[in-house]
Amino acid sequence: MTSQHPIRPGDGDPVVRGAGTGRNQEESESALTVLLALAANVGVGLLKLVAGLITGSAALLSEAAHSAGDSTTEVLLLVAQRRSARPADRSHPFGYGKERYFWSLIAAVAIFVSGAIFSFYQGYETIVGPAEDADMLWINYPVLGLAAVLEGISLRQAARQMRAETRRMRLSLGDYVRTPRDPTVNSVLLEDSAAIVGLAVAAAGVGLHQATGNQFWDGLASIVIGALLLVVCVVLVRACKTLLVGQQADPRLIRAIEEWLEEQPEVDDVVDLLTMLTGTDSILLCCRVDFVDTTSGAELEEACVRLDHELREKWQVLDEIFIQPASAHDDTMRRRVEDRYGRALADG
Repeated sequence: MTSQHPIRPGDGDPVVRGAGTGRNQEESESALTVLLALAANVGVGLLKLVAGLITGSAALLSEAAHSAGDSTTEVLLLVAQRRSARPADRSHPFGYGKERYFWSLIAAVAIFVSGAIFSFYQGYETIVGPAEDADMLWINYPVLGLAAVLEGISLRQAARQMRAETRRMRLSLGDYVRTPRDPTVNSVLLEDSAAIVGLAVAAAGVGLHQATGNQFWDGLASIVIGALLLVVCVVLVRACKTLLVGQQADPRLIRAIEEWLEEQPEVDDVVDLLTMLTGTDSILLCCRVDFVDTTSGAELEEACVRLDHELREKWQVLDEIFIQPASAHDDTMRRRVEDRYGRALADG
């Protein structure tokens, strides 16, 4: 088999190298990102709530609900990080890594949707309800300004970690947001970005209400904030769904493993490669390999042991590895691989 692959084993991509101390450092970084976001959201949420109750601003009350939802999300993400770190056991032999995806999904659905519903309701009530005094609306401006500073600090931390991730993985920001390796970082980045936009919308709604005396603008701002929350919810749910259903590893990693296997003296062809993300830095790998025909049974056992050992050394994100002898001339297997990848691996 001849193939042209853009990535070689040993490249600096963490998807390829993965590993030990680096993984622990990434976990600590993720926890710091979530804790900063939690502290910011609790603080600004209380400020928004007080200002919203004093002034009666629907936009500020919606923003308070937004911050409450974000705070609950961060708590769930911390739960996800803790529970997903549990080691494998008899009932879960592949570990608990997917718990992070589950709790991230719960956070996206329960919190963002409830916050969006409250914002829609608050906006509608403000638009159709009786006129309210606009004399106290000025109180909202310093609150929104302070909230922007705190949210900006949290956003900066999340963006810094996201940039580091995308550089290591050599992905665009858009690609990473759609298919994140760590949904906790993705959630915080989207939450904080939505929060900054929501603050701008709330400020515009309050300003127009004060300038025109018409509370329609305040109510409209609340509805826009609700729509913003729904957009974030949809993006996060789609990413978590992909991870929960069983997403494959990075295609570059698959191609690199395929190429490396075919360079081994005992291997004639790679017939099939199956991968699945079982956690943030944990990948299940199944290889169907056509070994050289002259390989004896004992040599086959030794080859499988060596390949397993060296695969783990080169790509430490590989958590479980299964190597199965197979024939490159098995037409049924070839059709299954072609249906999955659009080509037979043994053909190059």
